[in-house]
Amino acid sequence: MSSVARPAFTGRKARFIALCLLPGVIFVAVFTYYPMIRGAVIAFQRYNLFDLTSTPFVGLENFRSVLAEDRFWTALRNTGTWVAVSLFFQFFLGFGLALLLRRQFRGRGLYQAWVFFPWAMSGFLIGLLWRWMFNGQFGVVNDLLLKAGIIDERIGFLASPGWAMTSVIVANVWYGVTFFAIMIMAALQSVPGELYEAASVDGASRLRQFWHVTLPHIRPTLALIVLLRIIWILNFPDLIYAMTGGGPAGGTDIVTTFLIQQVIGGDYGRAGAVGLLVLGLLLSFSVFYLNVTRFERSR
Repeated sequence: MSSVARPAFTGRKARFIALCLLPGVIFVAVFTYYPMIRGAVIAFQRYNLFDLTSTPFVGLENFRSVLAEDRFWTALRNTGTWVAVSLFFQFFLGFGLALLLRRQFRGRGLYQAWVFFPWAMSGFLIGLLWRWMFNGQFGVVNDLLLKAGIIDERIGFLASPGWAMTSVIVANVWYGVTFFAIMIMAALQSVPGELYEAASVDGASRLRQFWHVTLPHIRPTLALIVLLRIIWILNFPDLIYAMTGGGPAGGTDIVTTFLIQQVIGGDYGRAGAVGLLVLGLLLSFSVFYLNVTRFERSR
């Protein structure tokens, strides 16, 4: 049996491949790695946009300034609420939608398109839409609640800190459910049908099939998408900034909207410090989370 000779990898081919990769490498280096490194350096400088004549290195001064500010700790607490509550409802509603859309029924493709539609929109645009819907004077949410007899007078959803946080979380849940529905549907399709057939032969109910067949098979995927979504929710100031700008009175500020406010104020040194703090928080949480989920899978 004759073997087919593999083409030789010559220096000319290597140069051609390197030439093809060069534009992408330059693009990533200029627009990703350089800003990231420059931002890390600025975190240790007194770098104010309105006074660039003197940008000395000040060590940890920016970090001490940020950590000494009450608004930062308020934003950090709000971030915990924002991430935890949004993730909880996004995950379980998305899981339920994935299970429903997995079934074959008339108009299934249309329903899938309707469910997946929010994911195609920008976060800032979604924030503007929900800002209009929650408007205290002419918003559709108030109108529906009044007509249903649930409330007697209009509520200023975006005018009080409690209602404002609830409102941005509702908008974020509506947006993020799609992500979990898409990813979990893909994971469910990877479960071999033979496993369900074997479980049915053994007399397992639908609920037992879910707990002992479906869930163990898709658990690694669930762990990964939950981690990704936590990171994305924390780094998703677009919606909040469009709806409330972090207000009222900092009631919807999260660490990333707090960072944006430092940039708008021209204090790039403090903004860089906040960015590094957020990066450290995310890296620490990711390592902890991956270790915990790896331990659970090995049991």
